[in-house]
Amino acid sequence: MVRSAISPHILKQLERIEPGAQFSGGLPQISSSSGKTYFAKASSPKEKEQYIGEAESLRAMALAAPGLAPSLLAFGFARSNGEETDGDAADGSPFFISEYKNMSPLTERSGAILGRRLATEMHNYVSPNGLERGFGFGVPTFCGATRLRNGWYETWEQCFDVLIGDLLSTLEGRGGYSDLCRKGQDVRLKVIPTLLGPLQIRPVLLHGDLWSGNTGTDTATGEPVIFDPSSLYGHNEADLAIGRMFGGIPKSFFEEYHKHIPKTEPVDQYELREDLYELFHYLNHTVLFGGGYASSAQRKMEKLLRVLG
Repeated sequence: MVRSAISPHILKQLERIEPGAQFSGGLPQISSSSGKTYFAKASSPKEKEQYIGEAESLRAMALAAPGLAPSLLAFGFARSNGEETDGDAADGSPFFISEYKNMSPLTERSGAILGRRLATEMHNYVSPNGLERGFGFGVPTFCGATRLRNGWYETWEQCFDVLIGDLLSTLEGRGGYSDLCRKGQDVRLKVIPTLLGPLQIRPVLLHGDLWSGNTGTDTATGEPVIFDPSSLYGHNEADLAIGRMFGGIPKSFFEEYHKHIPKTEPVDQYELREDLYELFHYLNHTVLFGGGYASSAQRKMEKLLRVLG
């Protein structure tokens, strides 16, 4: 008898999703005898939070913008013997099954569609409890490998200040970033209250890491796809920053987006706000990769402090 390359708990879930089908392949791409393809992954108990954060992000995105991200089909935890358990079990390893999408890069057409859908669906979605709870997210999410502890905050200023503060604390703990961290604390004291304190905004659903590597065009339909989220409820403009930083997002995306959501008042501070939101990602990349990202983060800080400090 040939042993299946698919772990028992993954196979069990697939049989629930598609009864009677036969499955072949292995992680992360599994094929069904019906012709369907699934994306599946599993990890060790130490990565439970990453899986929970991604699953909760995808669930929220499915409510806000159905079909824009791959559908989450199964998520749970299993012991080494394949027995399913709950997320509190010390030996429960997370697993995850979703639709599989064949993708190519965004085009001008799919980029424009993404801009429209982000503006009219995801960035128009406030969680059922969002207005009561405020800004943030109910579980930690991960931007790359960086854990965002999240929680709920009354204002976007408070929420974003915590995000920046946690990154600075991580860098302070490593040493070698004293000047960067000192200026970062000045940004927290002088820039964040000035730019974010006066905003009159709703806490809308963000992808959280919307760069070209987490977007694509479904080759079967020509429609845009976004994936690998690090969601929270926040200021819609924060979702535009990393796409501006690293390129690969078509101009049509930004043009179409702002046809549906104008720049937040005060409009004359829009570019400064984007600099501040880009700073978050430069700091996060400094945490993840070091190198020249620290210099980029410092230049952003110096600009913001020069204009607003």
